[in-house]
Amino acid sequence: MLIVADENIPLLDRFFEDIGSIRRVSGRDMGPKDVADADILLVRSVTRVDRKLLEGSRVKFVGTATIGTDHVDVDWLAEQGITFASAPGCNAASVAEYVLSVLSVYAEEIGEDDWSNLSVGLIGAGNVGRALARRLTRLGFTVKISDPPRQAAEGDEGFSDLAEVLACDVVTLHTPLTHDGDHPTHHLLNAERLRALTGRQLLINTSRGGVVDAQALLSRLQAEDAPQVVLDVWEGEPDVNPDLARAVWLMTPHIAGYSLEGKVGGTEIIYRSLCHFLGLPARKQAGQFMADPALSKLSFTSSATALEAAYLAVRACYDVRRDAARYRRVLRLPEAERAAAFDAMRRDYPVRREFSSTKIQLKGGAKELQQVFKALEFKLKV
Repeated sequence: MLIVADENIPLLDRFFEDIGSIRRVSGRDMGPKDVADADILLVRSVTRVDRKLLEGSRVKFVGTATIGTDHVDVDWLAEQGITFASAPGCNAASVAEYVLSVLSVYAEEIGEDDWSNLSVGLIGAGNVGRALARRLTRLGFTVKISDPPRQAAEGDEGFSDLAEVLACDVVTLHTPLTHDGDHPTHHLLNAERLRALTGRQLLINTSRGGVVDAQALLSRLQAEDAPQVVLDVWEGEPDVNPDLARAVWLMTPHIAGYSLEGKVGGTEIIYRSLCHFLGLPARKQAGQFMADPALSKLSFTSSATALEAAYLAVRACYDVRRDAARYRRVLRLPEAERAAAFDAMRRDYPVRREFSSTKIQLKGGAKELQQVFKALEFKLKV
C-alpha cells in the first residue's frame, strides 16, 4: 500500500510505517503524477485536493492533518467514493495561546494595566473559538461571540450579533472560509466593516486569509484612525502583499496553530481515521513520541502579582514577537524569494510547546495566582 504524504506532516514514519510505504512530496508542489499510484493521500492546508489532482488515481482515502477543509473538494471526493478525514480541534489550544500572547503584548503596548479590562469579540465558535473563549472568560475578560450557523442550531443564548462583536476592543477571527450557504465568510470583513474599526481597536486573524478583504484592509490601514492589526493568515499566501505586511502591527507566516502538540495531534487524528477505514487497531498515540519540553517548570513566590506572573509565563512559552521578527526579515529579501521563504519558515518552524507542557510551581502563592494559571491551562503545583 502506497501512502503519498506532505513532507511537512510530523511523525509520518512513527504513525504510518506499519501501514504502508511512504512517499514524501512537497505539499505546495504536489501534482497528479505524484499521486497517480497512491492508495492513501495525506496532506496539509497548502495542497488543493480536487478532481484536477486525483482524477484517474487509485486513491481511496484522503486525510488532512488540519482543522480547515477549504482546500479540499469534499463533495467531489464523496461522489467518487473516496473517504475523507480531517483533524478538527487539533490545534485549538495552540491558536488560543497565540492570541493570549498577542493580548499580553497589546495590553502593555497601549498602557492597559489589566488585560482583562479589554473586551474581546470572537467571530467563530468552533473548537478554536470555544477554547479561546473558555480561557478568556475564566481570566475575567468580557467576551462576545458571533457565529450565525451555531446560533441557528443552538439558540440565541451566548451569542451576539456581528455589530456588537465588531465594537469590542479586540476582534479575533476563528471562522472557516466559506463562499456559499446562508452565511458565507469570504471577505466577511469587507471595506464597510473595516471602516467601522478605529484606532482604539485590535484586529487579529488566525483563521483564513480570505475572511478579510486584503485590499480593503490595506486601504483602511493607510487611512486615519486605523486599527492595530495582527495577521497570521494572508490572501494568496505564500505570495503576500508586502505593503500589507509592512502596514500591520504584527505579522506571522500561518503558524498560530503550529505548536508541537497541535501538529502531532493532527497526525494522530488522521492516523486513527485511517486505521478505522482499513479495519486496523489504532495502537499509537502522540504521547508516545513527545520529547520532554525545553521549559518544564516555572516557579513563582508569593511576591509575584498575578498579572506579572501570567505575562511572564505566557511569553516564556510563546512570545509572538519572535515569529513576527523572523517574518519581517523575510520582507528584506528580493521579491522572487519571499514566497519560498514563507514556506521555509513553516517547514522549519522551531519546536513550540503548549502551556500544558509547563508546570507552574507556586511557593506560598495567593489564590489569585492559582486562578490565573488554572484559567491559562498550565499544569499547576501548589
